[in-house]
Amino acid sequence: MIESLLVANRGEIARRIIRTAKRLGIRAIAVHSEADADLPFVAEADEAILIGPANPALSYRNTEAILAAAKATGAQAIHPGYGFLSENAEFARTVEASGLIWIGPDADAITAMGDKINARNLMAAAGVPVAPGTTDPAADLDAAVTAAAEIGYPVMVKAAAGGGGMGMGVAVDEAALRTEYDKVRVFAERMFGDGSVLIERYFPRVRHVEVQILGLADGRVVALGERECSVQRRNQKLVEESPSPAVSPELRSRLLAAAVRAGEAVGYRNAGTVECLLDPASGEFFFLEMNTRLQVEHPVTEYVYGIDLVEEQLRVASGLAPTFDPDALTPAGHAIEMRINAEDPKRFFPGPGVIRTWVEPAGDGVRVDSGYTEGNTVTQFYDSLLAKLIITGATRDEVLERAKEAVAGFQVVGPKNNLPFFAELLDNEEFRSGAYDTGIVSRMR
Repeated sequence: MIESLLVANRGEIARRIIRTAKRLGIRAIAVHSEADADLPFVAEADEAILIGPANPALSYRNTEAILAAAKATGAQAIHPGYGFLSENAEFARTVEASGLIWIGPDADAITAMGDKINARNLMAAAGVPVAPGTTDPAADLDAAVTAAAEIGYPVMVKAAAGGGGMGMGVAVDEAALRTEYDKVRVFAERMFGDGSVLIERYFPRVRHVEVQILGLADGRVVALGERECSVQRRNQKLVEESPSPAVSPELRSRLLAAAVRAGEAVGYRNAGTVECLLDPASGEFFFLEMNTRLQVEHPVTEYVYGIDLVEEQLRVASGLAPTFDPDALTPAGHAIEMRINAEDPKRFFPGPGVIRTWVEPAGDGVRVDSGYTEGNTVTQFYDSLLAKLIITGATRDEVLERAKEAVAGFQVVGPKNNLPFFAELLDNEEFRSGAYDTGIVSRMR
């Protein structure tokens, strides 16, 4: 096992990685911006290095500053968490070229999955179902119009280099496509430095289901069940649960087998997630994308499978066998995660501020992975995620009741927060029935 680990991230995910590292006796090193100097992850690390001002481009995305911190502290390995540089293939290559261990898949796998069109084509070749769509970027508006006519409206217009629900638009006809194509292309060029656009069939009523995979040190790829991620606002997740209430044993078998094929197709190592769209009426599913990193929602899988995914990541990167038997994976129980964000609970607009009161719920089946505490300032520079509230139990019904109590007991005063939204969701009959889809939040509004 590695002996020292630099965490190239912030907030709750940095704190969560540090917790596992320290439990394993690994020296945990934090890097932080000036804005984050007082956050819990900085205090909890064995060593912390200031790497720049609040602007992420000058701190958490500053490759030179992070590598300099690793050298100064004698770190053996770098864990990127999620976001920032976690899916930056060039950063992964630079880390390894510097003689450090990269906690994640190799740069070639990141590159292969980073372009949505290339990823679709690779998956189709590997026998993974993909939705009808373009096999090459729509070079211009005329090409996009031609492709959409062949695919059939409505279509999704997507940034080929995008991710995290960003760079997407829906066109119900040619007039809408002409507007959405230019919007997505301009956004993609600004955000990702790549204006390539993918046209794909859009499914108005669909569920978002993903599979956690782990590429082991011995070359095998295993699937650790599925997560339901259909509660979303602006194509970004708010709630995840495992197992999915929409997935039968037969469908689960097909989903997991397809996810393993996806990982094997790119020689995947370490933790990753294969995201799919599921048509609940037909039981058909289609590959959406692969996230080549640890997911925000990984704790629900940890509970159902009784493992620590960060520990498994560290073991893979160290060339060690997993803590579990890959041939005897037995899931049990149910888990739901809610993303507690500093945002208005109605329109979901960010609402930063000073945290005057912070009281976390406790009790059986309650876990809180938080990035802040009382007295901290939530700034406008970073993602609005304050904490993840994870509720676990033997059955979904038990989890739902525990979740209602936990949400009621979570007190955050200062910045705006979306706890009232979760109180509403947990009383929503569509959600409680389990028969919901990605449109549930818009129907609630």
